[in-house]
Amino acid sequence: MNSKELIQALHSGKRIYGTLFTCSSPLWMNVIDGRDMDCVFLDTEHMPMDWHELGWMCHAFRGKNITPIVRIPRPDPFQACRIFDNGAQGIVAAYVETAQQVNQLRSAVKLRPLKGKKLENILAGKTKIDEHMKKYMDKFNEGKILLVNIESTPALENLDEILEVPGLDGVLIGPHDLSCSLGVPEDYDHPKMEEAISQIISKARAKNIGVGVHNLPRIEQDIKWGKQGLNLILRLADITFFQKGLRQDLNEIRKALGDKTAEEKGEAII
Repeated sequence: MNSKELIQALHSGKRIYGTLFTCSSPLWMNVIDGRDMDCVFLDTEHMPMDWHELGWMCHAFRGKNITPIVRIPRPDPFQACRIFDNGAQGIVAAYVETAQQVNQLRSAVKLRPLKGKKLENILAGKTKIDEHMKKYMDKFNEGKILLVNIESTPALENLDEILEVPGLDGVLIGPHDLSCSLGVPEDYDHPKMEEAISQIISKARAKNIGVGVHNLPRIEQDIKWGKQGLNLILRLADITFFQKGLRQDLNEIRKALGDKTAEEKGEAII
């Protein structure tokens, strides 16, 4: 799915599927063939990925008609511009809590190449964009995706205002940080978490804005929220799939040979 198709899917409610990549090996380009993925999530918030690695990965995935979406560590419009210049087709800003932060990101995603006082006045609502300039910017920024992480109680409190920002394509729930902010760390079935996720989904979809989640521990949770309107499903990560697959296979072999599994030996499972 290319980025223009992905934007349409986000707003229409069509489901989009992908995963997080942490490994920058070129071998991934062969591994993903035939896996029917719409997008990939590349994380610069937690992963030590340099600009060269990020750039070739973005362009390689684009060559496979898979939209690369990059998470930046904070809602910084200057960093967002660099990410797009490096080949990304979408950004996710981590830990966004206010509509003002989203509006600043809008400048980097939807209003380029405007800068300076003119841009400030447009963002503040003091100046309107004339039709000729709007057509130019729509073409200039065609296919650029703006997503923000909703992962705290202040973000929930400001959600209505956040969803009103023009140009916002979707919100991405960060379940780990959200659970910690709600005081129920990693308890993804807690009523507080269920209420928060349900609220985010219903409010976003009511505005025809996409809503996604990344890194819920169980498939059943993705399915549950998918049935309620979640339409951007980013399932785990390459390293997580490796850990799960290796543990499952070795446990099966150990049991068949009469040896204890790591769980049975009381070893910590990461």
